Amino acid sequence: MGRKYGLLTELQYKVLELRLRKGLSQAEVARVLGTSRENVAIAEKRALRNIKLAEKTLSMYRFLLRVAEVEVKPGTHLVDIPSIILKAGDKAEVKITANFTKIYDEIRFKARECIEEKHTVRPIKIAILRDGSIEAICEHQ
Repeated sequence: MGRKYGLLTELQYKVLELRLRKGLSQAEVARVLGTSRENVAIAEKRALRNIKLAEKTLSMYRFLLRVAEVEVKPGTHLVDIPSIILKAGDKAEVKITANFTKIYDEIRFKARECIEEKHTVRPIKIAILRDGSIEAICEHQ
């Protein structure tokens, strides 16, 4: 049995290393590893799925550690969200460790499925953690 790298198999790790760090095509990776391009494609797809699952798991774990929570309702303009978060942090006596721009960018990235153009289209739950960081979760309806 091959070595494990967290949720990645040895093959998945090697494929990602060659694809991401070396910039090789799937066909080139297949030649290097002595396998087919199809096997490389499958390994890469599964690796990326495992990474996405790990990211979601960590996000949910951090959400459990929240000291305050904000729910942003659909229709909220994105520029209003940072001030909502900063006020909630003040109320919870937690200094948010990000400025307006960083909060705005983080929400756009972490909850992108809930955003269209500059407004929310689905609820977003935002956890405020004791260390002042935030975690955003898009609520799927």
